[in-house]
Formats: sequence, structure tokens, C-alpha cells
Amino acid sequence: MPRTGTLFMVATPLGNLEDLTFRACRVLKEAGLVAAEDTRRTRKLFERYQITSRLISYREQNHSRVLPRLLKTLSEGRDLALVSDAGTPGVSDPGALLVKEAVEQGARVVPIPGPSAGACALSVSGMPGSDFVFVGFLPAKKEARLKAFQELRHERRTMIFYEAPHRVKKSLQDAAAVLGPRKAVLGREMTKLHEEFLRGSLPDIAAEIEHRSEAVRGELTLVVAGASGIKFKGLTREELEEIIRGDNRPVREIVADLAGIASTSRSELYRLALDVTKRRAKN
Repeated sequence: MPRTGTLFMVATPLGNLEDLTFRACRVLKEAGLVAAEDTRRTRKLFERYQITSRLISYREQNHSRVLPRLLKTLSEGRDLALVSDAGTPGVSDPGALLVKEAVEQGARVVPIPGPSAGACALSVSGMPGSDFVFVGFLPAKKEARLKAFQELRHERRTMIFYEAPHRVKKSLQDAAAVLGPRKAVLGREMTKLHEEFLRGSLPDIAAEIEHRSEAVRGELTLVVAGASGIKFKGLTREELEEIIRGDNRPVREIVADLAGIASTSRSELYRLALDVTKRRAKN
């Protein structure tokens, strides 16, 4: 049986080129072909470490055309390395599809660990890292973005989001409007010269970004506290009904959560939850 090539998923620096690992450098030098999300960006890394492997562009816009060529490389017994613009490939890029197809054709897939924007931001956030959810990039359109936040309103785990600089103001405003004044950290230009971390409540961070005179630059990572740490005292009946309507869990579980954040008795909450769920079932 002919040997199948190995696909190496190589993590590369977020910005500071010194963050490339020894192993990653060796694998990139030994790979016969390196697929890169942005070859111009990857060439800077190659020049720094004198890597001469052949580069090919592989990104969302061309993956259907390039994917067969990459799979053919593996089927011929040649090794292939995949890198993203920054961080670990296969996260918010077309790398996951390549891995799926490579595994199906019998190729060996090996991770070469290293930087990850989500892990870096979480590590300095001061929020629980034992149980978190990676959401990734938010929808570009406001209606879809608001819906995404609504669906996460009762998420108890720490949440990690990626966002582009030209959308971050609107995304922060939407997050503050839906998720409320919960704790958050916004990481910008991590590991680079102008690295910055904004800490505070979502409304505070949204206001800070809104009032900046200069355009926000660089990729951004937002870490937001889970719902379990938020206390909404003094919720109106209408606000409580809205929360209950969007929660499909059993009434007893809904009441157990709301009992700690609403200024009303548990029995009143139970009657309200029953009423709302009955009306929802009829519609």
C-alpha cells in the first residue's frame, strides 16, 4: 500500500515572530509544500527564519479550486503544512475542511501547537478558563448578530469572540444591549508593539471604542463573562417574560436561575414562568 503524506497543522505567531516554536520552524522547512491563508504574510515569516519551502495560497475564496491539488499532494505521499494568517489553523478558516477530506482519504494529520488568539486572551482575562465556549467571528449583519447574542444570553460559560476592526464598534454596542453590564476584556494587537487590553463592563468598553478619534486597527478578541456571574436586580415583569420566552428549559430550571437575579419571590417567578410557557406553547 503506497504511503500517504502527512498534513501538518502548524500554528504561527499572532504578530511577534519570536513566538514561532522550534518544532514549527523545522516542520515548515521540511514540508515540500506549505498552504497559507495569505502568502504575503507568510513570506515575512519565511524570510525571518530562512524557510525556502514552496508556498501556495489556500483561503476561503479559493478553497474549492485549491483543495483537490492539496489532497493530490498527500495522496502522492508528499507532506503538506497548513498555516493561517496568525495563530492555529483550522479555527475560523477553511482548514477544517482540508482536515476532514485528508482524514477521509487516509492521510495522517499532525498538530504542531503554538499561539492561539482565543487562548491568549482568555489567559489574561481573569475569567474562568476551566469551562468556556469559543464562538468565533460574529455575523456581519446586525439582525443576525443580535440574534446570536440573544441565543447566548443564558450561556453560563466564559465566551470568546473574534471580530474585525471595522465592525467592532457595532458589535460591542450590540453585545452591551443584549448581554448587559457584564465583565469583559477586549484584546487588540496581541503580542505586537501596540498590544492593548481593555477591561471593564461591556458598556464601558463599547463607550471607550466609540469615543476613540482614530480608527481601530488590528484583529480583536473579546472575552465575555458567562451569565452565572451577572446580577440583574430589579428586572421588570416585561424583561422577565422576555427572558423566559427565550429559554426552552423546564420551568423549574428557569426559576432556579432567575431566583438569584430577580427582585421577586420564587413562587411568583414560578407562576410567571408557567404562564409564559403556556402562552408560548399555544402560539
